Amino acid sequence: MKFFFPAIAEEIDWERGHTFLDKELQQVVRDAELGRRYADKLVQVYRRDGEETWVLVHVEVQGWRDSGFEQRMFVYNYRIFDRYERPVVSLAVLADEHAAWRPTSYGWDLWGCRMGIRFPVVKLLDYQDRWSELEESGNPFAVCTMAHLKTMETRVDPRLRFSWKLNLVRRLYDQGRDQQYVLDLFRFIDWMMHLPEDLAEGFINALTKIEGNWSRGGSAEAES
Repeated sequence: MKFFFPAIAEEIDWERGHTFLDKELQQVVRDAELGRRYADKLVQVYRRDGEETWVLVHVEVQGWRDSGFEQRMFVYNYRIFDRYERPVVSLAVLADEHAAWRPTSYGWDLWGCRMGIRFPVVKLLDYQDRWSELEESGNPFAVCTMAHLKTMETRVDPRLRFSWKLNLVRRLYDQGRDQQYVLDLFRFIDWMMHLPEDLAEGFINALTKIEGNWSRGGSAEAES
């Protein structure tokens, strides 16, 4: 939220905690009868307005162009409201490769009856022109976005992917983060930036050198 929707994150009272409602979301998806669809997370949070109000934040991560996406956002939103009778905020993170595809609304206006939804959208492709911003950010989702963009960019060039994968992992070590932080993000990068077997072996050898130097208190760059 702080990385992709910072203005909204500022309106949430994080000190009051949050609750993930995965089971509730699964039930809403089944009730919607839209087939096998997966939204990302449904989270109960509290606003900073001082009222005893809680908000359900529905984040949809979409990895491909889908003609039914807008309708699904609408259906999930009203199904969640119908079930809990609470304000619902639907947010979309679009991870597809179609720069012009930017769904933001769904609904109709007929004979004086207006029905619909408008929802904020973040397009990961837009960060291609904001690379320096990603490099400077300390938010882990900046690294995730970099890995996603370079995975798409190197789809037909495994050797270039090898270089970028090593570069991103090296950055984790050079940031001085704790070991668990590095391991968690490494698992994501390793899963996303898949390499063919011959390059994967070379990557492990290079990573071993980086880890060895890092454990001795040196710079990961020194062993590259």
